[in-house]
Amino acid sequence: MRAELVVVPVLLPLLTAGLMLWAGEGRRHLKALVNVLSTSLSLAAAVTLLVWVQSQDAVAAFGIYLPGNWPVPFGIVLVADHLSALMAVLTGSLGLATLLYALARWQHAGVHFHVLFQLQLMGLYGAFLTADLFNLFVFFEVLLAASYGLLLHGGGNARVKAGLHYIAINLMASLLFLIGVAVLYGVTGTLNMADIAHKLSAVPASDRGLLHTGAAILAIAFLAKAGLWPLNFWLPGAYSAASAPVAGLFAILTKVGVYALLRLWTLCFPDTAGASAHFGSGALIWGGLATLAFGAIGMLASQQLARLAAYSVIASSGTLIAAIGFDAPRLSTGALFYLISSTLAGGAMFMLVELLERSRQVELGPQQMDDGRDRLPAFFDGASAAPPPGVNLDDNEDALIGRAIPGALAFLGVTFGICAGVVAGLPPFSGFVAKLAMLTALPALGTTQAWVLFTLIIVSGLFAATALVRVGIRHFWGASDRASPKLRVIETLPIGALLAGSVMLVVWGEPALRYARDTADTLHTPERYIRAVMSARPFEPAMVEEDAP
Repeated sequence: MRAELVVVPVLLPLLTAGLMLWAGEGRRHLKALVNVLSTSLSLAAAVTLLVWVQSQDAVAAFGIYLPGNWPVPFGIVLVADHLSALMAVLTGSLGLATLLYALARWQHAGVHFHVLFQLQLMGLYGAFLTADLFNLFVFFEVLLAASYGLLLHGGGNARVKAGLHYIAINLMASLLFLIGVAVLYGVTGTLNMADIAHKLSAVPASDRGLLHTGAAILAIAFLAKAGLWPLNFWLPGAYSAASAPVAGLFAILTKVGVYALLRLWTLCFPDTAGASAHFGSGALIWGGLATLAFGAIGMLASQQLARLAAYSVIASSGTLIAAIGFDAPRLSTGALFYLISSTLAGGAMFMLVELLERSRQVELGPQQMDDGRDRLPAFFDGASAAPPPGVNLDDNEDALIGRAIPGALAFLGVTFGICAGVVAGLPPFSGFVAKLAMLTALPALGTTQAWVLFTLIIVSGLFAATALVRVGIRHFWGASDRASPKLRVIETLPIGALLAGSVMLVVWGEPALRYARDTADTLHTPERYIRAVMSARPFEPAMVEEDAP
């Protein structure tokens, strides 16, 4: 693999966004085609990175690219390892799925949707691949600036109100991010993550308190973005108010904060960090437990499916944050598998919300449900066929047996059932495999916090199952005369693809768990990352000898 491939997922969305801006506000169909092509190529590059990383041994599994060709730690460094490649693939998968869903109608709800979408992907890819704190801040701001526009896409008072809360809390988090970076730079004299971890042991005792203060401020910024309680008051309103494809893409935004915590905490505060070893572990564990409990109660109390999906994102963040704090490789393996499963299910759930709500709008006529674009094939047409002659009828002259379920309702029922099973952690879905992997690792830790997390994982699953069953009853066992909704194939395909990915996590459970285990081993052996990054050297072009005159 050429090192230049590491920068492709970052540069390609940037170039695509610039090209679409140059094309002006029109040519929406051409922009949609370019957007799909660019997103697909970025996903292909991310998959290639993941396959290459997994094919290498533990020491060589680091793809490193120096964009400015400056030596470490003075220049920008991009690194693809097990964790960053995994997050890049998740970003590309959710990006392509939500983009296809948006092509049905949401791309027409405002200008510059495709430009903002590509900038959002650029920020996400950059945040996962960068190895420098300041550039992590830059990519954070890029993805947040794009998310502000995407959250307001489509207009409406609810989106504006939620958007103001979202912008306010993220601006404050960005300020804390910048302050934390400045403090750490003042203590260590560097912003390269590997170099910071390398120099921590040399920080004098008199500066240790300042080091911890900078790390704590930085952690608060990450935790606010990850949805930690009580800093997550903005999340249910923002995620439930966003349009369906935007909310689906936002399912990975909270994971950016989780990723940053996982990367920096395991890198800078391992067992070998001396006086700073496991700094803040208690805050991560108890904060994660409180967030998990809050998310579980929020799911049980939610009356709207969109808010229930938002609280499920909070519960997944709480689970991951608590698991990070234990610094246990075996628990991290299950947590990483859970990260994949919950992200795919969360993205599918947000898109499914709109389709389920559409099925309740029986008062809308066909002309309101279909604006003339992307006509449906007959399979998804909601019209019910008349019962054949000779079929037994009930008191309302409806067919008593042999009554066919319309294709649209059948699709919604099956996909909702899979989503519910994954979110609640019911067998045989991927959520169950992930939670089982964590539950088997927790008793070996033998601490009170471990048993509290063990209990909360089970209880939160019960709460989620109860809430989702209640929603399913309301949507599918309600009035029998409810009209079947009209679904477009381009809306159903992305949801089915994301849930198929969740199913594949179970079918290929052993390879997936092996990758998660390799990722956890790499994270909990930070010397590999430090050695790989610090040994990177700029490219030296070959000298060309001139012919003598």
